[in-house]
Amino acid sequence: MTNGETGTAVDANLDDALAQRYAVLATSERDASPEGVLKHGHSFAVFDRHGDVRPSGPGEDGIYHRGTRHLSGLLLTLAGRRPLLLGSTANRDNTRLAIDLTNTDVGGGRGVEPRIPHSTIHLSRTKALWEGTCHERIVVRSFAARPVRIALALDFAADFADVFEVRGMQRPQRGRFMTPAVSERGVVLRYQGLDGVVRRTRIGFSMRPDALDGRHAEFRLTLPVGRAVSLEVTISCEQGSSRRRDLPALDEVIARTRRHQAAVRRGGARLAGSNELFNDWLARSQADLAMLTARTEQGYYPHAGVPWFSDPFGRDGLIVAMQSLWAAPHVARGVLRYLAANQAVAHDPESDAAPGKILHEVRQGEMAALGEVPFRCYYGSHDATPLFVALAAQYWRHTDDLATVAELWPNIERALSWMRTDGDADGDGFLEYDRQNADGLVQQGWKDSWDSIFHADGTLAAGPIALAEVQAYAYAALVGAAELARRLGHESHAEELDARAARLRAEFDRAFWDEELGTYAIALDGDKRRCQVRTSNPGHALYAGIALPERVTSVAAGLMSDASFSGWGIRTLAAGEARYNPISYHNGSIWPHDNALIARGMARYGLQDEAVRVLDAMFEASRYFELARLPELFCGFTRRDGQGPTRYPVACSPQAWASGAIYMLLEACLGMEIDAPARQVRFRHSRLPPFLDRLSISGLHIGEGRLDLDLERQRHGVGIRVSGKSGDVEVVAVK
Repeated sequence: MTNGETGTAVDANLDDALAQRYAVLATSERDASPEGVLKHGHSFAVFDRHGDVRPSGPGEDGIYHRGTRHLSGLLLTLAGRRPLLLGSTANRDNTRLAIDLTNTDVGGGRGVEPRIPHSTIHLSRTKALWEGTCHERIVVRSFAARPVRIALALDFAADFADVFEVRGMQRPQRGRFMTPAVSERGVVLRYQGLDGVVRRTRIGFSMRPDALDGRHAEFRLTLPVGRAVSLEVTISCEQGSSRRRDLPALDEVIARTRRHQAAVRRGGARLAGSNELFNDWLARSQADLAMLTARTEQGYYPHAGVPWFSDPFGRDGLIVAMQSLWAAPHVARGVLRYLAANQAVAHDPESDAAPGKILHEVRQGEMAALGEVPFRCYYGSHDATPLFVALAAQYWRHTDDLATVAELWPNIERALSWMRTDGDADGDGFLEYDRQNADGLVQQGWKDSWDSIFHADGTLAAGPIALAEVQAYAYAALVGAAELARRLGHESHAEELDARAARLRAEFDRAFWDEELGTYAIALDGDKRRCQVRTSNPGHALYAGIALPERVTSVAAGLMSDASFSGWGIRTLAAGEARYNPISYHNGSIWPHDNALIARGMARYGLQDEAVRVLDAMFEASRYFELARLPELFCGFTRRDGQGPTRYPVACSPQAWASGAIYMLLEACLGMEIDAPARQVRFRHSRLPPFLDRLSISGLHIGEGRLDLDLERQRHGVGIRVSGKSGDVEVVAVK
């Protein structure tokens, strides 16, 4: 995804195995049952439905901290057997996982009634994650008529695998495992990496185990009639000089997590619809975005997704901020300030850095520290830099926060300078990429799979590559920077930027428009030849406004044709094109964030009905995914009656820009434009989808003003009523 390493690290003429070096490997069938996910800061945990960490299965289960899996195995048993599952879920706000289990038949022999029949014992597990420690409470209660003695055991393991190893990469050498340190009520598992860092997993118990070693803890419990026995377990991840501190109780951890999520959402708009299934999708999306968002010195930053991309990614953070800007502008401010603080200042081919370039990703694991992967602080995306400038302008329009813009202006100017120099190495006015590090990413747009950019016959395009959507982002950056320059009093600079934008728009149409396709080509190759394939990328040209008005109807018709629109959303690649594969990562799959950007682009040109079809498809898809959680992507098969969308085998879930899609889809259908400097919110050609009769928006900020709105679907549009207002703000509706 924008989550870079799914692209290749080698040239297209090398063999597929090497070309897919950074691909996430699907080594076994994914369990159809949903997994439990927790995340806080630089840690996340993935459990199966029982609350265990399985040594088999898809392989991503575990507790991770700063790029390392600190717990790779966890199995709870009663009387030596795995309990029966009653139910398992993440609560609505993602603050905890709750699992209910019961016993199998225990004891007895052939022809003898069991001493403890199944479903006599209830076992509940509650899990929460905070600051690198997973807290769990296990409560065991017997409903037998007499006291019951039973053994409860936990088997555990820590492989201390780097997340890239878990994804499927092989390492020629690893560090060494140290002897576990066993104490009266706990054990410490230890590993010294090749980077010299000692990583520890500290497991503690509230009661003394009857048996304990480096792999197993056993508690021989007596369960009284009518009373429960409770066991608290903590699993702390430590690295280097970090040490376990006094840990809060589980209830306090849940309370802190709830406060963190409330703080992430504080000051943002609140939404509620007339359809409870829509509200479920909305609530899960909000909770997932809050859970994925970490606090930095510069503000809040949404990490890309669990399990493969639980780190700051430039492109992802920028697009998530754009999606949720009208609902949570303070997140956009944190994203901008974090990326500005980490903007490249010098040329460094190893990290694909150049002065003014915006970060692609940051990784903290052992392999990144050693340079076994080049992603410790990596700049190999060509679109993050113009997106940074474009977001800065959008942020100002939504907030009128000129102080933050002034703070960021030197970074914006450095980004614009990169767009004029290193970003456009041949000086033709287009941004082209060609990796500097032989181990870096070949494709450096959001479709970063090794085989995503190709010609009509399927031949992979040779670089340097100029992507259609990157030129569109560059256009939005130039137009937005001109606005900011004027506001800051740099009139001559603004005129220069406007002129550059006008030239780019004209040249883009000349070079990328393909009359035969009826849309824009996905890219120009190193010989400036168009890659003549029908893809979703031209929809981003609509989003950014670079598309000429006379092209829009044709572009939109192609995107909504049967070849591109599956019924569940718009495919990344149209059916019938070379390399089309609905089960691929970028060549026929469906990405919610891609659909949201396209819908917003169509609405920009007044095509709200098309935007409504996209929102309706995404809503219908959400109903088929557990917890109403849209994943990173799903397969592009045509919609079939009575069947839901087909899962992609190794998609991140939750994933930030999939969660943020709902905000941009609503914004598109409503034709909502916030103009904080003018103290206005405009609604152009507003529509609500068929499944949503009413929508309320509370606390919509327009600069220092605030609005509460009630919207109602009508036959030919949307009725808008202002139910609350503070400050000098105006609502303008255009039918």
